[in-house]
Amino acid sequence: MLKDFAISIARTLHDQGYQAYLVGGCVRDLLLGREPADYDIATDATPEQVMRIFPQTYAVGAQFGVVLVPMAEDPSVTSVVDQADVNHGRHRGKTVEVATFRSDIGYSDGRHPDQVRFSKDPRQDVQRRDFTINGLLLDPLKNEVLDFVGGRKDLDAGIIRAIGEPELRFAEDKLRMLRAVRFTARFGYSIEPQTFAAIEKLAPQIHQVSRERVRDELTKMLTEGQARRAFLLLDETGLLHELLPEIEAMKGIEQPPQFHPEGDVFVHTLLLLEKLRHSCPPTLAWGALLHDVGKPPTFRVAPDRIRFDGHVDVGVKMAEEICRRLRFSNHDTEQILALVKNHMRFAHAMHMSESTFKKFVRMPRFEEHLELHRIDCESSHGDLTTYRFTREKIASMSPEAVRPRPLVSGDDLIAAGYAPGPRFKEILGTVEDKQLEGILHSGDEAMDFVRKEFPL
Repeated sequence: MLKDFAISIARTLHDQGYQAYLVGGCVRDLLLGREPADYDIATDATPEQVMRIFPQTYAVGAQFGVVLVPMAEDPSVTSVVDQADVNHGRHRGKTVEVATFRSDIGYSDGRHPDQVRFSKDPRQDVQRRDFTINGLLLDPLKNEVLDFVGGRKDLDAGIIRAIGEPELRFAEDKLRMLRAVRFTARFGYSIEPQTFAAIEKLAPQIHQVSRERVRDELTKMLTEGQARRAFLLLDETGLLHELLPEIEAMKGIEQPPQFHPEGDVFVHTLLLLEKLRHSCPPTLAWGALLHDVGKPPTFRVAPDRIRFDGHVDVGVKMAEEICRRLRFSNHDTEQILALVKNHMRFAHAMHMSESTFKKFVRMPRFEEHLELHRIDCESSHGDLTTYRFTREKIASMSPEAVRPRPLVSGDDLIAAGYAPGPRFKEILGTVEDKQLEGILHSGDEAMDFVRKEFPL
């Protein structure tokens, strides 16, 4: 168990004559009765001393006093680990981060300290950390909490408060502004007024943070179960305007009340975010956020009702730009765009031919499409008829019926005297449709059909 391993590290350091405390988010989570995702230790031992005590330790930022201690035989940790990977939560595996007490001097790049001074005083160390609730220390051997920043009081009161001067804390790392929003939403807390004011003031500087770090923080907001609250806070602080102006543009965009009694596009999108389950797939979460991103630029009032003609196609292009901007992988981008592109197709599901329906539900990760449709309906008209129809029909079909083995191949066509070319795609597609419709059942039937419908 990682907790026991962390305590054993602290005990070993203590036995060697060093101070050692659990620190940061793990202490916060333990006090809240939550299971920490990882464990960090703060010590007065230098990186060299830590690595001497634990020979298998990996130096991931020795210049900043940070090393990783892996549990025995943990294959997820390699001997080459980058500090950026640690900051992004990668390569942690079953490891404990051990950091030397330090004070940081200057942050000219808005992320890394220009100079680090190691310290023997834990009071100095916590002053450089972001929020009071993350500045608590726990002596695991005495089970004693050390609080030099008022973290326990803020934890009890449900307040996110920057340690020391808020503007200085955010100037050191602008990503902390997004972390403040995420923690506030995740725990159902409020942001202390001075801390909130500093975020409002410095929001335009969020662009100094790498796009990958911004993307990862936004993804956590979307998948931790409190996405609606997080995006409301992003809007209130001005961070939404800076990072996702396309989402801000949804505010005040009216929708036809017969289909969307809930309100404008922004309200509708927030309702979807509220229904995202904890730890849902990130691509589904981003698909929910962006599914109607094309509505603001296509809004028009027609004689019959409000319309958003072509909003899906426009939305796909806008979503692609957002995915590129935030440096999503090609794999994730493809799925997010597929969710945006296909979310309106469910309106036709009950009237699709057998072949069209089977091809529809064969889309990669179709369960994400179906879930997006469900929360889209629940966040608007509330009619789940099509959702239930789709689920029941999928359940009634065998996998072989949805993805049958092809009756005819290109080689079969060549053997029958057909010349390879663009016509092959038409022939094979038509045969597949007839097979999915239950009209063709064997290779011989299929070839007879080809000879009749596509004569040489």
